[in-house]
Amino acid sequence: MTFSDLGLSPEIVHCITEKGYTTPTPIQAQGIPAVLSGKDVMAAAQTGTGKTAAFTLPIIEQLLHQPRPHANQALALVLAPTRELALQIAENVEAYSQGTRLRSAVVYGGVKINPQMMQLRKGVDILIATPGRLLDLYNQNAVKFNQLRTLVLDEADRMLDMGFIHDIKKIIKYLPKTRQNLLFSATFSEPIQALAKGLIIDPIEISVTPKNAASKTVTQFVYGIDKAQKTKLLSHLIRSKNWQQVLVFCRTKHGANRLVTQLERDKITGAAIHGNKSQAARVKALNGFKTGEITVLVATDIVARGLDIAELPHVVNYDLPNIYEDYVHRIGRTGRAGSDGVAVSFATLDDAADLYGIERFIGALIPRAQEPGFEPTHPVPEKALDTRPVKAKKPKKAKPHQEHQPVDANKRQQNPATKKSKPNSAGKAQQQRVRSAIDNPTNAKPKRRRFKPKPTKI
Repeated sequence: MTFSDLGLSPEIVHCITEKGYTTPTPIQAQGIPAVLSGKDVMAAAQTGTGKTAAFTLPIIEQLLHQPRPHANQALALVLAPTRELALQIAENVEAYSQGTRLRSAVVYGGVKINPQMMQLRKGVDILIATPGRLLDLYNQNAVKFNQLRTLVLDEADRMLDMGFIHDIKKIIKYLPKTRQNLLFSATFSEPIQALAKGLIIDPIEISVTPKNAASKTVTQFVYGIDKAQKTKLLSHLIRSKNWQQVLVFCRTKHGANRLVTQLERDKITGAAIHGNKSQAARVKALNGFKTGEITVLVATDIVARGLDIAELPHVVNYDLPNIYEDYVHRIGRTGRAGSDGVAVSFATLDDAADLYGIERFIGALIPRAQEPGFEPTHPVPEKALDTRPVKAKKPKKAKPHQEHQPVDANKRQQNPATKKSKPNSAGKAQQQRVRSAIDNPTNAKPKRRRFKPKPTKI
């Protein structure tokens, strides 16, 4: 099967051929005809399967036969969770529509809004946006949706994880009721199905990836290592194996910045990319990584979904993810488009439970590895990572049987504070007065007697 067999115009097929694509991937073979049919589509596909082309190519084909948009109007809207993913989709749209009359624009936060408003003045055929910035532009009347024909939610599962559900619902209220809806997600989880109920009408469902499956083109290894020696092992792997392009995942932004500093001390060029970095810094780091100026790009999971590096050879899980699905998305950055890739993970004794959970999630054991020439100070035993550590519950101690003991009245009189119930502050003051009266009878206040008048004698 070729792209011409899917109903695409010769000019679009020519653009695809120039990019080196000749045979459609499974998601493209099923998704392109489904979108061209005009019906709603709900597709499950992992990153690296060519899903971006599965919805951008048929949208471009549809818009070639539509009138041009009016000022500040958009004919097709693509929502993406991160700036990186929005930029990547925009690059693909521009490449696939080269030589046509179609105009496209991408808008996202973190940069000035005025240049984006200027782009929208003449109207655009395809608008790629992040939810927050799109709402800002709509509130300033910089974009309108009267002519909108198609809505795409890309990486819908990630948008829900990042808390964009309320923004998405607001945007949907502003859109025409008659439109084509396309929802692309890594999985058909319960939150995704709940979102689809209020958005998708009688959809064509497509699923081309086995649930929770890792790519077969990725070779996986895990190193048992002490936490303090992770950086040393990473530097050793990069130098001894002559790695030129390595994407490293850290759990926290602070950890990513610290790792870059430590790698630079070892004369290894690196850059961090996460939510606290400005858009200019993130673009500079990503471009430097693609051109080879930077050897190691350290990223967090939030921005990782939008990264698309052609033929990325190595991915390292410096910190194992707490969300097991993120492991599949992380290693999915490599081994794409049929090329081979290597995914290396570092696991400490504290990561044994997460490693066990990841292996159950993907349905396979990750081979343990030992690096020759690297001697860890505190090696982690291989068997320690083979089983899930289970904390045994301490049995509850049975309370001993207590028989009823008679209370000694004399003891209670000597020490009135031996009652079981704790008296309040007022009760304590009363006890102190009683105790003082018992110990010092002379100080006790005399009991007030009731006056009785004597009878008078007559």
